[in-house]
Amino acid sequence: MEGIALSLEFKQLRCLVAIIDTGSFTDAALELGQSQASVSRNLAGLEQFLGVRLLHRSSRSVEPTTAGVRVLARARVLLSGADGLVAEATSGLGQLRIGHAWSAFGRHTTEFQRLWRAQHPETDLRLIRHNTPTGGLAEGSCDLAVVRAPLELKSWSHALIGYETRYVALASDDPWARRRTLRLDEIALRTLALDRRTGTTGLGLWREDGQPAIEYTRDIDDWLSAISSGRCIGLTPESTAFQYRRDGIIYRPLRDGEPVPVYLIWRAKDFHPATHTVVAMAMALFQGSPAAEH
Repeated sequence: MEGIALSLEFKQLRCLVAIIDTGSFTDAALELGQSQASVSRNLAGLEQFLGVRLLHRSSRSVEPTTAGVRVLARARVLLSGADGLVAEATSGLGQLRIGHAWSAFGRHTTEFQRLWRAQHPETDLRLIRHNTPTGGLAEGSCDLAVVRAPLELKSWSHALIGYETRYVALASDDPWARRRTLRLDEIALRTLALDRRTGTTGLGLWREDGQPAIEYTRDIDDWLSAISSGRCIGLTPESTAFQYRRDGIIYRPLRDGEPVPVYLIWRAKDFHPATHTVVAMAMALFQGSPAAEH
């Protein structure tokens, strides 16, 4: 077929699979809802494109050649992937991935998961921890992300879903462990564990001449280890206190710290169909938080 560009088509692969599975061109045509001539043309086109014979044909049977066996196995994989792609694209609701750097919805995480499962069983919810400022959204690991760290929000569609009280994290044998609350100016007297990449605490909370000593950490596990050792204390939203209860660490409310805003962010031009449902559900849960009246 000079002058005509040949290409591999899924309909050709479907015809090959149907011929082998049904045992004849006639039955394959019935299964696919095509004419027998169309099935023959599709197979011929596939063989021409690949440059190999795929079937041994006789008046009584149709059997794959050695090349046909190899092509058949790959054809099944390709067709399965194509069918899955179509199903996901047309439904748009097969799976929902919500990323976060440290904590998902804090004290509301379990309730959010249970409500989602009860109200939207058709959509598989996955919470994904990804140690980046966007909780994995920029990296393509999730559909939406919960963020608390300072972030340039202009690059993302976003919604403020609530606020969280700040807590001080201490070793359980720390002298301050007996205290019910702590103040921001007291933190400056200690060494503070601080995550520059995904943490919510910055030195701007203190005057330049009254800032604490700093030990930088890499992630939540590193941060918790520094605090449990007793050499550091930490400042964090209440979500950390609820989701990371560890032996050797206690949390006390910070009396005079501004609450931490909690955002959901997502891609403006390629957002999940359930995005606004997620935002509405999360906002409803956060309305009952202690810092909700901020």
